[in-house]
Amino acid sequence: MIIRTNGAAPIPLFITALTVLLAFAALGVIVAGVASIYGARAVADVTASVRMRAVQQTRSNLRLLEAELQTYRLLPVMLGEYPAVRAALASGQVDPALNEKLAMLAERTGAPVIYALDTQGMTIAASNAARPDSFLGHDYRFREYFTKAMASGATEFFALGSVSGRPGLYLSRRIDRDGRPLGVVVVKVEFGKIARAWIQDLMATFVTDADGIILISSDPALQFRTTRPLAPARRAALIATRQFGYSSLAPAPLLLDDDRARLADGTPAVTVSLPVPIAGWRLVHMEPLDAALRTAAARTRWATAIAALATVAAMLAAWWLYERRKRNAGARAELEAEVARRTAELRATADRLQIEVEQREASDQRFRQAREELAHANRVGSIGTITASVAHEINQPVAAICTFADNAAAFLARNEPARAATNLQSIVDLTSRIGTITAGLRRYARRGAGSIGPVALDEAIDGVRLLIGDRFRAKGVTLDLPTGPEARLTVIAGRVRLEQVLVNLLQNALDAVADRRDARVSVTVGRKGRDVVLTVADNGPGIDAAIADHLFTPFATSKKDGLGLGLGIARDIMTEFGGTLDLVPAPEGAIFRMILVKA
Repeated sequence: MIIRTNGAAPIPLFITALTVLLAFAALGVIVAGVASIYGARAVADVTASVRMRAVQQTRSNLRLLEAELQTYRLLPVMLGEYPAVRAALASGQVDPALNEKLAMLAERTGAPVIYALDTQGMTIAASNAARPDSFLGHDYRFREYFTKAMASGATEFFALGSVSGRPGLYLSRRIDRDGRPLGVVVVKVEFGKIARAWIQDLMATFVTDADGIILISSDPALQFRTTRPLAPARRAALIATRQFGYSSLAPAPLLLDDDRARLADGTPAVTVSLPVPIAGWRLVHMEPLDAALRTAAARTRWATAIAALATVAAMLAAWWLYERRKRNAGARAELEAEVARRTAELRATADRLQIEVEQREASDQRFRQAREELAHANRVGSIGTITASVAHEINQPVAAICTFADNAAAFLARNEPARAATNLQSIVDLTSRIGTITAGLRRYARRGAGSIGPVALDEAIDGVRLLIGDRFRAKGVTLDLPTGPEARLTVIAGRVRLEQVLVNLLQNALDAVADRRDARVSVTVGRKGRDVVLTVADNGPGIDAAIADHLFTPFATSKKDGLGLGLGIARDIMTEFGGTLDLVPAPEGAIFRMILVKA
């Protein structure tokens, strides 16, 4: 059988069938290739997008958790210096007034309970003394947070409360007097508020300890489940101590393998894990991939359909060359429709990308807010040290005001109004100075990052002199601050946070030289090209080589009671200014160098 075309030579039927089969085979190969290549790329793209979002969310969650921990970590340090706590521990007697103060402090800070144990582990003061579940008179010598604090000075221990039955982190610190322990102060931290915030994210977020046991979780059913196998001996030891109550420490129905991660319901997920500033703890965030994979599948189907249509169009174009009179109008219409569909798809893709960019910007904003909260907490933590210096600065004009007021009254009684007016004007000037002092202290303690722009160095140095100058004078330490033309340079920074960096460095230098007879701390200003260089130098013992390499990492400190946060925050602030903060090798003492951009 043959096929005859209009005016053309006859075509055998088997040749026509073979041509059609070859065309369909080529179409199948092209479509399969496009589906395979584009599908793999689409899955990789959406997985990378979800992972980026998960990393941002994990970092944001970690900043919130770190801020919560930092808030409570200051409490045991502060209570260790509280005279009433020391007196109660020394006497071993219950002080009702101290219980009330601890209750007020717990209410204001949000701590579930604050209590003090004597050297035998007996509770002698507690914030819940007035409640039915009072800790007063309870013996906690068997709790690890007591034994470890007595042995090493301080510890952080997570466990179920023996009275409340609620899990929490116990921050304990030993109180000493004259080299002899008086007892232990304990602050319990519960993470219910953070866990509820994680629940609202509709993702799986949890914290594990060194054994892989889930301590805090957005899914309550996962708490005290394990993310990796526990050795039988270790499991038996944990169950025996009742650290996690009567939990059997069963495996969690999760798979954390990066290539095959799955949630409890079997949904594929992306897993991101970051270390928490507690030994062995990690914050894990699992973001489901099902929606993203459906999107990738839909995009693959569209791409496959487009590839198929494009291939068919090419075939039709070839056929149109063969039968140009029949295919001309149809091919043009089909090509135009295909362009319209492709344009609509590109617009939809652009809209989705815009949404993803906005979500990432929102995550970055939350991270910046959490970092500023930590910097503000550092400033507030130094207010107690600064207040004594500022109080002395205020006491002098207050005493002068009293004298001038008495003189003015005497002059008025003697009918000498001109001399009385002079004294009253002096009172006005001194009052203005007190206002300047208190305004500087309020500015330093104010919440918020403030703007970054031109800042006069002499104004920032005057603010630092006002905040801590009297503390240097009280300790008899010489403080040399720049006063020449260099001090009047202008740099790119934020005044409050630049003062915070200088105050942190100067307080560290003062602590380092406090015991020296010829103690001296100096601040110098110089130029390096277009940059301004500030150095803070002291003649103390210098930085211990054991911590010099990681001095700017969180919780690295050479101070007995230090938290090791100040220098890390200071370097972050300088980085945000576009500058640097480094420790410079020195033959004597310690030298810190700040480099700022000149305005």
